[in-house]
Amino acid sequence: MKKTKKILSLILAGAMMMSLTACGGKTEESKSSSTETTTAQATTEGAATTGEKTADGKQYKIGVLQLVQHTALDAANKGFIKALDDAGLNYVADQQNAAGDQSTCQTIASKLVNDGSDLILSIATPAAQAVAGTTTDIPVLVTAVTDPAASDLVASNDAPGGNVSGTSDLTPVKEQISLLKKILPDAKTVGILYASSESNSEIQAKMAREAIEAEGMTAVDYTVSSSNEIQTVVTSMVGKVDAIYAPTDNTIAAGMTTVAMVANENGLPTICGEEGMVKAGGLATYGIDYFELGYLTGQQAVKILKDGDDISKMPIEYLPADKCKLSVNEETAKALGIDVSNIK
Repeated sequence: MKKTKKILSLILAGAMMMSLTACGGKTEESKSSSTETTTAQATTEGAATTGEKTADGKQYKIGVLQLVQHTALDAANKGFIKALDDAGLNYVADQQNAAGDQSTCQTIASKLVNDGSDLILSIATPAAQAVAGTTTDIPVLVTAVTDPAASDLVASNDAPGGNVSGTSDLTPVKEQISLLKKILPDAKTVGILYASSESNSEIQAKMAREAIEAEGMTAVDYTVSSSNEIQTVVTSMVGKVDAIYAPTDNTIAAGMTTVAMVANENGLPTICGEEGMVKAGGLATYGIDYFELGYLTGQQAVKILKDGDDISKMPIEYLPADKCKLSVNEETAKALGIDVSNIK
């Protein structure tokens, strides 16, 4: 009888060990699936474990909400992380990507707040609005936002007055339209392509209309409500405009290969808001460096976390003019039969 009890005890102990092992495996899998959302995300998480210990030995928890994956926003994210690493900050970054969906932005924003983040980085206007609307206590830095004040994120760009500050990606729209006119001196009508759901783009579209009219051309708006409409809308521009201007719009940037495919096949040159869009098939731009923009935001994060700076008194910062650069897609120019040698 005692022998039987001993055997039963051994079997029970073994079953308990198997149960504990299985539970541990599920926890690790859940952690992995929640953090490795994108390729860029996996890269920044690796960097997040390399920070040196601060004087008090504290490890900061930083939440990152990126609206969608595309070249410019990825670069801003990497620049932010590089600034933290260069400052020797001890931190862990919870990287999250909303894949361009506003409701997902809200869900992730709530998660980052509930997780007790010490600071949250929001990349692009919809992501910033989601986070800013979820917390008034946690410091929130924004980047890749054209005008934080106009997007109701801060009281004013000079004096935010709350828990939100960051950097603006206000692009040199006037100079970009001048570039368009220089490359295409005979252009009469320019189609402005952007997503109607992005306040960031509405601001740039207004600036573009003014600049286009100042150059003696006519501006016509062409908007999409989602990426699914890009091909149809760009096709509708054929024969009606002489060129396309696409600002730093996240929906258009993420779908730039589709824009370029239709536009280039139909002889429509596209002047873009940033370099990544040019690499994806656009003709040219004169724009900011998003890695440098993210780096500038990361320096703000260090001032808040390490130096104790008051975010409410931290003005929105802008990249200096010398951080803007000319980018030309030579292959696109050749395909369109356009000579770009006079703009270099």
